[in-house]
Amino acid sequence: MENILVIVHTEADGALAKPALEALAAGRNISGTFAVGIIGADTQKAANQIAGCGAAKFLTVTGAEFAQPRYASDAAAAEAVAKAAGAGIIIVPHTSRWGRVAAGIAARLGGRADTHATGIANAGDKITITRWYYRQRMEAQMSRAQRPWLIALDPGCVAPLAAAAGTATTTPVTVALPSLRTQVTGVKAPEASQQTIRPDAKLLFVAGAGWTKKQPDGATHVPEAAELILGFLNASKASLGSSKSLVDLSGEGQAVLPFMSHLNQIGQTGSTPRHPKGLSTCCHGEEPHTVGWRFINERRAISLDPNCGWARGKADVLYVADAFAVMRKINEILK
Repeated sequence: MENILVIVHTEADGALAKPALEALAAGRNISGTFAVGIIGADTQKAANQIAGCGAAKFLTVTGAEFAQPRYASDAAAAEAVAKAAGAGIIIVPHTSRWGRVAAGIAARLGGRADTHATGIANAGDKITITRWYYRQRMEAQMSRAQRPWLIALDPGCVAPLAAAAGTATTTPVTVALPSLRTQVTGVKAPEASQQTIRPDAKLLFVAGAGWTKKQPDGATHVPEAAELILGFLNASKASLGSSKSLVDLSGEGQAVLPFMSHLNQIGQTGSTPRHPKGLSTCCHGEEPHTVGWRFINERRAISLDPNCGWARGKADVLYVADAFAVMRKINEILK
């Protein structure tokens, strides 16, 4: 019987975010003794939020020093919680905060770490994880005999934990902190209207290089394309993706969409986002681009070419139409 520990951190309001609830759901589904470690400035609210999750105990590290993401304090807190729990399997959500310290925690405990896991399950008498390799083309299942084994679970791969709230009894864990030299003094972020990457959006809108090419009138309409795309994003709160060919145009001296960067790129050399729905516009949808859509549940595309890659089984629904005309009409409806 494995001792399983899920370590999460609280948000600014003291609650747990969706990636933390997903990691908790994955940990609870494994056969063994299940414990939860919570780290943050105030942990009681988070413990109460998941009081009915079935955990044998709630281990907490509380204090102002743990409100901010910092390698020294996060690694020390996770190490102390893991030792207090005597855990053989440690699960954390693969957020930027935990991804930074996962390997260090495993090294401190004399264990091993695996990141970007997309699933955790019991296979007979052993625990296995699912992971993608080679640009998300190959799925592998793997297990380790080494304990402790720290597993960082990618967000969006497991349904979040649905546990009844209540009043949880917590066990404080003391942490011997080293000298803290890093201090977060503030956060700089774009305005909501300028933010185009939204991981929690229900829809992924992908723009291809066709937006910047010559249109039926023989001229390019890049300013109008930018206006249509931003208008749709602001109205629908969708997340923006891009084909590699579009983000590479700036290096070729061609007109580009001013808000597009390589951070928006999806596909073989980009990201593989996980959204319930996706809409591709002016994209060919061949293999490199399709790889990035592997985890999109419902895929639709707009293209004037009925024989393009999307029309050959890669899209659930294909609209054979001009993307400019379609997006103009959609924006009118959304207004």
